[in-house]
Amino acid sequence: MEEIRNILYIGSSAENISRIRASSGIALTIAESALQAVSLLKSERNIYSVICEVTIPGGDGFHIHEWIRAHSSLNGIPFILISPEFREEQMRNAFARRIDDYYVEPFPKTEDLVSRISFLYSFRMKSENSSSQTQKQLVYRMPVTKRLFDIAVAGGAMLVLSPLILLIMLAIRLESKGSVYYVSKRVGRKTFDFYKLRSMRQGSDAELNKLAKEKNQYKTRSSQSEIDFSVPCPKCSELRDGTKCSPVLHIDNHIICDYWYTTQKREIAKTKSAYVKIVDDPRITWVGMIIRNTSIDELPQLINVLKGDMSIVGNRPLPVYEAELLTIDAMSKRFLAPAGITGLWQVELRGRGGNMSEDERKKLDNEYADHFTGDRYSFWYDIKLILRTFPALFQKDSV
Repeated sequence: MEEIRNILYIGSSAENISRIRASSGIALTIAESALQAVSLLKSERNIYSVICEVTIPGGDGFHIHEWIRAHSSLNGIPFILISPEFREEQMRNAFARRIDDYYVEPFPKTEDLVSRISFLYSFRMKSENSSSQTQKQLVYRMPVTKRLFDIAVAGGAMLVLSPLILLIMLAIRLESKGSVYYVSKRVGRKTFDFYKLRSMRQGSDAELNKLAKEKNQYKTRSSQSEIDFSVPCPKCSELRDGTKCSPVLHIDNHIICDYWYTTQKREIAKTKSAYVKIVDDPRITWVGMIIRNTSIDELPQLINVLKGDMSIVGNRPLPVYEAELLTIDAMSKRFLAPAGITGLWQVELRGRGGNMSEDERKKLDNEYADHFTGDRYSFWYDIKLILRTFPALFQKDSV
């Protein structure tokens, strides 16, 4: 016996409703307004998918999607948005809000639509189950012993090293104009103000984008940085003339199918490096080179430790632009661990003379984060990393 899938259609397009009803295995429920849709969603517990027109009485498709995702019992339901005409801004808005699919009328073949809905439903169910299990496993709590150790070490170090810090601040001020310290936003388990002694020329942040393209150690070899509209879609090429494998998009006077556009965007995203490290950075001053190679520039981070922003040992806090590229599940685990002055990645990198791939760095960040799942945290593991840090402080390559 064929499984009956209950689909909620929100809107009033007679043509769309007729085409969906013609498909076998579909039980169609119709809501002509936002109020009616909310009422049905509250009372109906076996909705397989929601198909919603962009404009509906009492609201719009974006508001309905937002309402559904705000309710955990409905969050696994695939949501498809239907528009009478293509609008690039509307499509970008839909994908930015993580709407599962965006179609421009007329529909594709009904069987293709049903197949797509089945895939989305299966994918969402797997994602929900995986996310639920991950959340249960990856619960982080700051161990009391770690926090007490951080306060004791940071406080004692600040007292002992304050004369050295003052001398270095004087040297920085004499060599170049500007503030002797540098403050930037960083992301650990939260976003915070990150303190360092200034090791670069004043105003060097403005040069970062240019240098990242030319000298980033983690830059990939791929040169594609934007959609290539001249390359035909391989799937469309297999179909008869004039037929597209997915809805057609009109972008900047170009025509491209949704599948090929999405595929290229995904590949471009893969080539973007999440980390930026400039090789032979020309912005660094003479004093800056010394304090970087000896890690003296990081001493003000002891203030971050005392404030609770960071720990002595942890994963390196990232600039916001890097953290934004590590929000996918496999990479975001590194943020479960506290931000730290030193850690597994820094120790391993220094031990190799500064040579490490981006994937290796991500793996080591996640490896350290694993020590904060369940009851795996070991105070002595942190001590070992600290002891491994001291021999590697004096090096040619700055970390």
